[in-house]
Amino acid sequence: MIKVRKLVKRFGLKTVLRGMDFSVDDGEFVALIGPNGAGKTTFLRILASLARPSMGAVNVAGFQLPKDAADVRRRLGVVSHQPLLYVDLTATENLKFYGRMYNLPDVDTRINEVLEMVGLASRRDDLVRTYSRGMQQRLAIGRAVLHDPSVMLFDEPYTGLDQDASTMLDEVLRTVAARGRTVVMTSHDLARTEDLATRFDVLSRGKIAASATHEDFGSGNLLSFYKGVLEEGKKQ
Repeated sequence: MIKVRKLVKRFGLKTVLRGMDFSVDDGEFVALIGPNGAGKTTFLRILASLARPSMGAVNVAGFQLPKDAADVRRRLGVVSHQPLLYVDLTATENLKFYGRMYNLPDVDTRINEVLEMVGLASRRDDLVRTYSRGMQQRLAIGRAVLHDPSVMLFDEPYTGLDQDASTMLDEVLRTVAARGRTVVMTSHDLARTEDLATRFDVLSRGKIAASATHEDFGSGNLLSFYKGVLEEGKKQ
């Protein structure tokens, strides 16, 4: 579903991604973890067609980026640091706008389902500018899942969420995964990530330094695996 080969991303003289290889099969839930500045957000922006690679090949859902960006976007759901909402519209109006972009049939029924899912049904007619940061993030999650995309990208989705909202997002992610959708998520919350994802890739120094599944941890856990990879990287 996602195939990346020899990806390079430069910002001026600074190289963030250094010949990165990465692939995800249909239905996999991959957690991309790594220290601050490793390039996780830059990488997800490239997958979301919001940034262009400097070099390398990027394919998502059978389409090549950046050439087929429009086709890729129709198959993506994205939750990032920015909610990407229209604050002078209500929650319902925001979702209606996106629903029309995706030509969703019976969009009103789907909006009702999504607002219930993210716990905003009672605030559906309030302007988004009156929402707290956490509520805006809830609506951003609703926007991302509205069209039931085949690939979902979550960049630190728990940022700004309280405990109830975080629990809601856990359930959304489990529902998405159970439907066989492909998920790539970045997060610094390793305990939560370990409980949700099926594969864990460590991005360090612009490349995937290691990849593991639950079975690979043995008697350890994700935190010990992660620390071990970073320590090994310091020796090289």
